Amino acid sequence: MARNEEKKLHIVMFPWLAFGHLIPNLELAKLIAKKGHQVSFVSTPRNIDRLPKLPSNLVSFLSFVKLPLPKVDNLPENAEATTDVPYDVVQYLKKAYDALEEPLTSFLESSKADWVFYDFAAFWAGSVASKLGIRSAFYSIYTPPAMGFIGPASVLSGENSLRTKPESLTVAPPWVHFPSTVALRLFEIMKILDTVSDDNESGVSDMYRFRESIQNCDIVVIRGCTEFEPEWFQVLDNIYQKPVLPVGQLVNREFEDEEDTDTWRWVKGWLDNQARGSVVYVAFGSEAKPSQEEVTEIAKGLEKSKVNFFWVLRLRRGAWDPHVLTLPEGFEERTKARGVVWTSWAPQLRILGHVAVGGFLTHSGWTSVVEAVQNEKPLILLTFLADQGLNARVLEEKKMGYSVPRDDRDGSFTGDSVGDSVADSVRLVMFEQEGRIYRDKIKQVKDLFVNTQRQDKYINDLLSFLQFHGNNKHA
Repeated sequence: MARNEEKKLHIVMFPWLAFGHLIPNLELAKLIAKKGHQVSFVSTPRNIDRLPKLPSNLVSFLSFVKLPLPKVDNLPENAEATTDVPYDVVQYLKKAYDALEEPLTSFLESSKADWVFYDFAAFWAGSVASKLGIRSAFYSIYTPPAMGFIGPASVLSGENSLRTKPESLTVAPPWVHFPSTVALRLFEIMKILDTVSDDNESGVSDMYRFRESIQNCDIVVIRGCTEFEPEWFQVLDNIYQKPVLPVGQLVNREFEDEEDTDTWRWVKGWLDNQARGSVVYVAFGSEAKPSQEEVTEIAKGLEKSKVNFFWVLRLRRGAWDPHVLTLPEGFEERTKARGVVWTSWAPQLRILGHVAVGGFLTHSGWTSVVEAVQNEKPLILLTFLADQGLNARVLEEKKMGYSVPRDDRDGSFTGDSVGDSVADSVRLVMFEQEGRIYRDKIKQVKDLFVNTQRQDKYINDLLSFLQFHGNNKHA
């Protein structure tokens, strides 16, 4: 074992083409590279060029491998990530991604890799690695509760009759043997029904991708920590029947690109002029785009709340998105004394770290959650897609966040008039006595997320496992 631990590994990482996936993969890659192991981070040229620059001490250990994205019909030129295209075009992006199987195989053949870490979309990568004598890990950036909820392979394959209707996803499944509210609301399910259908241009459902990814790997590596969600790790152990290794919450301790200093200088200047804890930061990540109805509700809510705000609003998903969001007439003029609507990239980590920010209205994407906890900002939750509803249930259960009230069936906002739900939720979490529990709880859980010794132990334990079992594979 001692000799195994002396061996330096070569790990290939192949994330899905979404920045909500690329960034957590890069964070793990950096932590592995810091231990002196070689990491090849494989993606498309434009995505790699848009990633944060590497610290100089990691350049010799972490290399970027650019595989040109194959052209497919209906996928716009230079569209290489989900952020570049409207939601209904993502199926063509998956089709192009699947066409990377051959170039990835060619790279692996000459790479002398010990392990391949692949994402859910690359359902074929585990089989490719196995044929080449390389160990593989399905690396899930989705949390243990989300993966536990979607379930074992028999359910993902449709062989099990438990989930024949959308309503069956609104309750905790039978393999979760403890009380839990972690489930989807009906309106959240209806938004993502296409992910369970094979009737899309890639020819493969997301459920099939998850099933094959889980079945064809040697181990499952997952973002999360056992101290925060021990019961969900037990669920995964039970349903996967193979090693499940946590890698911690992957807190980003480095600020975004320092190149965009003019942006931060302006934003900081504005925040510096606001009272401590008076600003709600509103942002929904690189993937989620609100509907026009949701934008109107948020805008009216921010106006009614009388709370200062900094709102990062993506008006469209890429240059080919025909649906450009609009704000209510006169909104910016009426709120200009206390609010900003920012329509381009913003330095989220820096903003959340500013003392003027007292709350975060978020989509519940886990990277944003981690950054909020890191900076002790209580959460107001407004979900849109994918696993966000499951993340929100976890945060509600643990009193780390409060969801904007919505009708469970159709997602319509409650309240007597437009904006009431958002306005009431923001004030509750940020200022009212009833919301104090959210402000306190976010501070109490911080150590579970940002403890550097714990994070270091997760990486050391992972590498020890990879060294020992990787060598056995080639023995």
